[in-house]
Amino acid sequence: MSDITPKTDTPSTDLAFIGWREWISLPDLGIPYIKAKIDTGARTSALHAYFVEPYYKDKVKHVRFGIHPHQRDSETAIVCDAIVLEERKVTDSGGHVENRFVIETIITIGDISEKIEITLTNRDTMKFRMLLGRTALNSAFCVNPSASYLFGKPHTQ
Repeated sequence: MSDITPKTDTPSTDLAFIGWREWISLPDLGIPYIKAKIDTGARTSALHAYFVEPYYKDKVKHVRFGIHPHQRDSETAIVCDAIVLEERKVTDSGGHVENRFVIETIITIGDISEKIEITLTNRDTMKFRMLLGRTALNSAFCVNPSASYLFGKPHTQ
């Protein structure tokens, strides 16, 4: 007989269920909606950036970057700007190590908004332009892996 007691706790009722993919918005970056894959295997969230230009403003490091927010659409582009929190070595799912800029921004899913860290990387060859990692999910969300788009598409103003 095993001495290990299985964990039978159910998720807190304070957590919102999200599907394995969701429409999200990044209002501080001017991104009204983007499809994100929810990836509990990834520690950090990642956002597609087809160009990344670091610069200094008042001795603070910033990064300007462009994204194509829609899959299979390289015409629609949004240029974003953010303060750089740090540069971090990130190992991708293929085992490749890449030095990435890390920014902090607000993410909105449905009526829930959270401040999260996001790394910037070129995701042109990936199906989703954004990956939402497990550290972004900690405080507000529980993933239902059999569901998709539980919050619908964000409302645009």
